[in-house]
Amino acid sequence: MSIFYFIAFLSILFAVLVISAKNPVHSILYLILTFFTFTIQYVLLNAQFLAIVNFIVYMGAILVLFLYTLMLINLNKDAEPVKSNMVKIAAVLGGGCLMLVIIAALRQVGIAEPVVLKNPDLGLVKNLGKVLFNEFLLPFEISSLLLLSAMVGAVLLATRDKKTTA
Repeated sequence: MSIFYFIAFLSILFAVLVISAKNPVHSILYLILTFFTFTIQYVLLNAQFLAIVNFIVYMGAILVLFLYTLMLINLNKDAEPVKSNMVKIAAVLGGGCLMLVIIAALRQVGIAEPVVLKNPDLGLVKNLGKVLFNEFLLPFEISSLLLLSAMVGAVLLATRDKKTTA
């Protein structure tokens, strides 16, 4: 249990650093660390498939794309407009209202006991594969054909424009 609480603390810490970082590149790097701690939490909860998908899709693709895009944009502090005091006051009031709602909601929630799974093999990729390739084989194959046809169509559209200009 102590590992769970330590990783949860790191998740919250990195999430706060995401929104408090002044440099957008640092903010995205902290977001990558936040998603990495989520991946560790998924492994601790015996959800290996979610951990792998979170690691590959979010950390490997989306956030690297964000980082690459931000580095291409070349944001400067001179280009950012100065916000008026009215906008800052509205932001503080909105944040205060959100904090009050969260505190009121947390007061209604009791402390729950940890959930113990009756089936320890619940989140395994092996079981997901069995269900996917037994019960949902036809929809899985149809979706793969749709993705293949979309990829072929995109290649044809991209090459057709090059041939007509030559």
